[in-house]
Amino acid sequence: MKVLVAIDESEESFYALQWTVNELLGYSPAEEHAVSAVTLLHVYPPFQPFIYPAGPGTHLVYATPVVLHSVNKAQREKAASILSRALTICTEKNATAETLIMEGDAKDKICEMADELQVDLVVMGSRGHGAIKRALLGSVSSYCAHNLHCPVLIVKLPPGEGKPSSST
Repeated sequence: MKVLVAIDESEESFYALQWTVNELLGYSPAEEHAVSAVTLLHVYPPFQPFIYPAGPGTHLVYATPVVLHSVNKAQREKAASILSRALTICTEKNATAETLIMEGDAKDKICEMADELQVDLVVMGSRGHGAIKRALLGSVSSYCAHNLHCPVLIVKLPPGEGKPSSST
């Protein structure tokens, strides 16, 4: 069985990966159901190379190539850091995984890669946005659950394990 785990910077996605490693990788009721491959996918949004200036009579301003390069480099470094943390979770449990970094809309890229890799299961965390945020922002997990041709497992944090407070 091939499993795709969608990873972002949220604790919910890391919990989903931890759950996958603990529950799916150690469980093989029959050889055909044993997890044979885990792919960790991180998707970062494309950088919009223009700035809307404030005030009347001003024009759209485009970022310079140097700015574009710097932003792209920073996004890729952040993605590499996120996947490095995810790989650490896998290696602690002796699980091998491959990593993929893509640029684009997360819901579209997750569906695209799940189809392309012909995975048997997609695992993702649930952010638990309220109804208003979900209506305005959309839900990546809901979109994937409705549009993928394979099962989608949405893992929620257990009650009481909310996001850690940031003291930075």
